[in-house]
Amino acid sequence: MKVKVQTLDAGKGGDIELNDEIFAVEPRADILHRVVTWQLVNRRAPARAARERSDVARTGKKFGRQKGGGTARHGDRKAPIFIGGGKAHGPRARVFTSSLNKKVRQLGLKMALSAKARDGQLIVIDNLDVAEGKTKTLKQQLGKLGFGKTALVIDGDALNVGFARASSNLESVNLLPAIGANVYDIMRHETLVLTRAAVEKLEDRFNG
Repeated sequence: MKVKVQTLDAGKGGDIELNDEIFAVEPRADILHRVVTWQLVNRRAPARAARERSDVARTGKKFGRQKGGGTARHGDRKAPIFIGGGKAHGPRARVFTSSLNKKVRQLGLKMALSAKARDGQLIVIDNLDVAEGKTKTLKQQLGKLGFGKTALVIDGDALNVGFARASSNLESVNLLPAIGANVYDIMRHETLVLTRAAVEKLEDRFNG
């Protein structure tokens, strides 16, 4: 698959040949759904347990007479009805993790990249060099390129410092290194933007 390479100043940077085994795979909704679900489950933080009656450090002495005190009968101060007592039926400690076959994860990423390429939502640019790292300059350049309402920009091994600084105040633009490319972030952005370096790293990632 041959794609036109653009530059940030809306110029032409030649053509690039994309690997059809990565960027021309027929997407399947069930595979994408499995990968996204796996990602979101693993992003969940562990659940913290509440201290129940047996966990709180309070006196176990019966603090009143059984009868004749004019109040309800109580055993100790650990009861859930008292301030400082244990919580009744509180949350348990849980760790939310899920596993997914590596081949399915790789296939999901290929399908996500292919879906963007098929729908015309994939843009390849030469590099991310921004003059003086100015947000105003970058915003004008992105308006000419037509990045859409939201754009995920993927660079090579290291992020371009000038672009990262300029795009930090733009809510519609997110930046990731090639190693951080994932199905969830790709699918939830309207436009996927890859640099030449990102294309090389992604192809090496699958071929390696």
